[in-house]
Amino acid sequence: MQKLLDQRHLYATAFLTMTTIISVRNVYKHYVAVKREPQYVLQDIDLQISAGQFTAIVGPSGNGKSTLLNLMAGIDRPSKGEVVVNGAALHKLSENRLSVWRGGNMGIVFQFFQLLPSLSLLQNVVLPMDFLGKLPKRLRKERAETLLKEVGLVQEMHRLPSQVSGGQQQRAAIARAMANNPPLIVADEPTGNLDEATANDVFALFKGLAEQGTTLIMATHNPTLAEAADRKVTLIGGKVVADNLNPKPIG
Repeated sequence: MQKLLDQRHLYATAFLTMTTIISVRNVYKHYVAVKREPQYVLQDIDLQISAGQFTAIVGPSGNGKSTLLNLMAGIDRPSKGEVVVNGAALHKLSENRLSVWRGGNMGIVFQFFQLLPSLSLLQNVVLPMDFLGKLPKRLRKERAETLLKEVGLVQEMHRLPSQVSGGQQQRAAIARAMANNPPLIVADEPTGNLDEATANDVFALFKGLAEQGTTLIMATHNPTLAEAADRKVTLIGGKVVADNLNPKPIG
């Protein structure tokens, strides 16, 4: 029986490895200041990310990490090239269609949490489910409570964001990102405002999600956390200068 289970695990792993969930093709992104030449933030990015892969995007500040994540999330659009995520050509969708698409396909975790201050942690996690409307209303609170329990916030769920620590706010933000059970989570410096111990706790949550099959893309300056991901993509000057698989992730 164990041998059969091991074989099934290998087949599942192989399938995930072969299935591309994000395809960034020949992507450029530039901004034009008044009477100035275009300022390129990203140049000739070609990147394919497999389903279930935990990828860290690294590089110095100002070299395009957040811009790349925003393109993958449909928050920004490329100046040139194609961004296809989970079968959707994001560069071709209208803003309204992008908003609906994100609600069902992607969770986003920001560096500064972005929780609504007037809502409790529980209400913040319920909100994405209310927007999407996929889950029956009577089940939304129950799912939010389950998610907050999974991230260790069952005792704090009725508190406002201002009444909990930064680490607890980030864990609530992760629960919110998971609310609609998206196949993909994008995180922009999710541990940047946290102390080392809390950052490690938050990263452990990401590792757990990856082990469950969620595709994770994380921009980070933390070299230890980057080495713990399955894959590390390095951006310098808006270009991919290194793309390495980590054969033995830490943790």
